[in-house]
Amino acid sequence: MNVKVLLVACLLPVLALAQGFAGLGTDADGFADPKPNPRFDFPADHGPHPDYRIEWWYLTANLQGADGTAYGLQWTLFRSALAPGEGDGWQSPQVWFAHAAVTTPDLHLATERFGRGGVGVAGVEAAPFRAWIDEWVLEGPDFDALRLFAQGPDFAYGMDLAAQGPLIFHGDAGYSVKSAEGQASYYYSQPFYEISGTLQLPDGPVDVTGHAWLDREWSSQPLSDNQSGWDWFSLSFEDGAKVMGFQLRQRDGASYSASTWITPQGATQAMANGAFVATPLETATVAGREIPVLWRVQIPDRGVDVSVSALNTQAWMGLSIPYWEGPVRISGSHDGVGYLEMTGYE
Repeated sequence: MNVKVLLVACLLPVLALAQGFAGLGTDADGFADPKPNPRFDFPADHGPHPDYRIEWWYLTANLQGADGTAYGLQWTLFRSALAPGEGDGWQSPQVWFAHAAVTTPDLHLATERFGRGGVGVAGVEAAPFRAWIDEWVLEGPDFDALRLFAQGPDFAYGMDLAAQGPLIFHGDAGYSVKSAEGQASYYYSQPFYEISGTLQLPDGPVDVTGHAWLDREWSSQPLSDNQSGWDWFSLSFEDGAKVMGFQLRQRDGASYSASTWITPQGATQAMANGAFVATPLETATVAGREIPVLWRVQIPDRGVDVSVSALNTQAWMGLSIPYWEGPVRISGSHDGVGYLEMTGYE
């Protein structure tokens, strides 16, 4: 067994917790639980929270080349804890892993990295901000001005990001409820990045510009044990308004949803369960699974009734934890672009 295979085998139980869909509903005895009425402390809260079991720094971007071709980019660093708290060196119970991907209309490329905490190969520092694993890095003097780099066997990217609006807090001031049983996370975003840089693709480099969205979330048991996966949408409309919406699918066929309406200036309205409605219209066969690739999204209170279609239906993240993630196009009552993540499709 080679070193990478051995590392993956050792980490699989942890990875199942990190983005393991139903595994996120397992009991988290000993870990901290998110509580209502959070008080965030910045820049410290841009850094890790080792008393919670799972956390991520999750960046997606809708990009465009000079010829008008659309592209998508993802970079995510996950922290998953074997036990609460931190320790020195190899005594650290923190496990880190990361995903990177590029999507074009005809191609989807993805890769991953793994690392243990405490030994310098991966981590996050709040100020100046630095999130890294090996040579992959998202860093800058603060959260408003960042530089991103990642590379895989068949692609790479280097990007600059500049925030053009405020942080956005989801749910009740950043306390985001995920189920009728009350599971929750702390959840905020920076959805106002302008981004530019170069994609290194198999056919050569492509200079791109666009908009990026970074999610920050941490919890210990964000799902209930009857939830099997989620459909998460970040939608950016041409008039400058944005929506974050998700529905968590339950094993009984029902779902739990939550969403945030974001004005162009950054004012927000949190919407309760049921206000955001996402209905799959068409599926495609992806990695042997039937995956929804065309959705109808409705927010009646905001006059939103749109079709959300995949730029590339085959945007399958065939990694240690498989899921679908890719850029989407929006048309109907509002036009625009966005990103869609779908997990738990067997």
